Amino acid sequence: MTDSAEVLWRPTAEQVAGSPLADFLRWLAASRGLGFGGYLELWEWSAEHPAEFWGAVWEYYGLDRVSSYEEVLPRREMPGARWFSGARLNFAERCLAGARTDRPALIGVDERGEPVETSWERLRAEVAAVSALLRAEGVRPGDHVAAYLPNVREAVVGVLATAAVGAVWTACSPDFGIASVLARFRQVEPVALLAGEGYVYGGKRFDRREHAAELLDGLPSVRLLLTVSGEWPDRPGVVTRAWPEPGGEPEFADTAFDDPLWVLWSSGTTGLPKGIVQGHGGIVVELLKSLGLCAGITGDDRFGFVTSTSWMVWNYLVGGLLHGATVVLYDGSPTHPDVDQAWRVAALTGTTVLGVGAGYLVAGEKSGAEPGARFDLSRLRSVLQTGSTMPPSAWRWVYRGVSADVWLQSICGGTDVCSALAGAAADLPVHTGRIPAPALGVALASWSPDGVPLVGEQGELVVTEPLPSMPLRFVDDPGGERYRAGYFDVFPGVWRHGDWVTVHADGSLVVSGRSDSTLNRMGVRMGSADIYAVVERFPEVADSLVIGAELPDGGYAMPLFVVLTGGAELDDDLRARLRAAIRTELSPRHVPDDIVAVAAVPRTLTGKKLEVPVKRILQGAPPEQVTSPGAVTNAETLPWFAEYGTRLG
Repeated sequence: MTDSAEVLWRPTAEQVAGSPLADFLRWLAASRGLGFGGYLELWEWSAEHPAEFWGAVWEYYGLDRVSSYEEVLPRREMPGARWFSGARLNFAERCLAGARTDRPALIGVDERGEPVETSWERLRAEVAAVSALLRAEGVRPGDHVAAYLPNVREAVVGVLATAAVGAVWTACSPDFGIASVLARFRQVEPVALLAGEGYVYGGKRFDRREHAAELLDGLPSVRLLLTVSGEWPDRPGVVTRAWPEPGGEPEFADTAFDDPLWVLWSSGTTGLPKGIVQGHGGIVVELLKSLGLCAGITGDDRFGFVTSTSWMVWNYLVGGLLHGATVVLYDGSPTHPDVDQAWRVAALTGTTVLGVGAGYLVAGEKSGAEPGARFDLSRLRSVLQTGSTMPPSAWRWVYRGVSADVWLQSICGGTDVCSALAGAAADLPVHTGRIPAPALGVALASWSPDGVPLVGEQGELVVTEPLPSMPLRFVDDPGGERYRAGYFDVFPGVWRHGDWVTVHADGSLVVSGRSDSTLNRMGVRMGSADIYAVVERFPEVADSLVIGAELPDGGYAMPLFVVLTGGAELDDDLRARLRAAIRTELSPRHVPDDIVAVAAVPRTLTGKKLEVPVKRILQGAPPEQVTSPGAVTNAETLPWFAEYGTRLG
């Protein structure tokens, strides 16, 4: 390690010995005769022998008592890998299998700060009632159920009830605009819509019933509207049902390992958002491994994450139920009434593992907050940080301002696998700015453009062996062309994740941000095409370019560059109208930081906007290093972007 990556925390011998990782190592020695010196040796074996590793995970977590299978990995190839052929697993059934009587399944809390506990018994009964209602209204296995809900109990019940039926879940947070939601939901033609009256954020109440009505107008496939609260008018052709009273025992569809569980959305740079389809079995085994063996979560934990239902970490959070953990749901702003709100909620609910975006920790550091002095965080043993990179000062602030004894786990993954590709380990220390190691089972590497593995140099983050939770397919991609283009166009047969990464000799790594042009704002991704669809409808805008760039200080800059039509002026009024349109039609998270007029948008000779090269220029790369002479139109604008980049940060 370099001096800039100093040790911030080391686990005690007792902490290591009591971790799920240590128990798994002991089990491997007893059941398989395999001995490993610690996490890094185990990771090396898991990456080189995926079938043996995932077979061990299956047995360790008792799935062999649930279902048999023919072969762990019949086809060890990408794309096209198939896992646990012949196995039958239902995500909802596995989530409810670890029911406890001595602690709640869920704790819900909003900005008013009044935690509401849901017992395992009630959760099971509520899933039974909602799944029975869905079946009674004609929802069948393979149908899609969409939710326009915040991070509340009913959303968790909804995903479990949908899975119990064998239907396919998809969700958008109600702070997303109608156009953005319709661009996603229309692709799957849901037969049912779950919607709530509204939500509170930043001290303000937002009623979303009119928005839900607009969704119904744009989704003729919906036959059932299941409402969480409030009065709702009848709509022709749509059966409206209120949330049912809990009761009964849930019935679980007999789902195959690779039957679809949910659709997550990750926007690319062109066209419609990508609908990523993941399966019951892949998600079960992945989240058992990731949350248990890597993040160290057990049934004794209270696990919360500051998230919305649009971010994959919400699905990751629900996976805590697989371990019998209590899942803490916070519906509100993490910075209202002040920047310490997430810590306030953690203290109020007795949260032991709290997940937050990097931006939240950076905001705490910059404000000089001292939540550890304000609140009783004695039960908080770990902080999961994700979403983007952090400057070293923010890492140090966690140990200064939150707790000197907390385990800070920086993880990197994505919607694409609904999990972490790299993260912490129970027996490894925490160093500033470093993710300790690749996740178990993940054959992660950094590659040059020529496919040469790199050590100590920045390259493309690749995964060279398949993972169980890799997408089954994309929505509306029957031939798999979009799927292959999304991950395998650069290195055939090898997963290219779309991040820059530096892998060091000791196995630790640094992820430097997206190597593509997806807008990753506060952990929620949106495609630039979504922004263009709104902005370029304005008669004053002839062309546009939006960039999301990670900055060295841990910040994230998202400027919007517009080319104006003749006679138009970029005044405060036009800026305000552009921001308002993006806020209401897409997402308040993706309102640009700056709107700037430019003479022209640089493009490739085939007409594609030069998003990735401009992003790298804004981050400090010389234009001549990221573009080829004669391959770009409007290349004369690139020095201007380089000068603009010097003002960021």
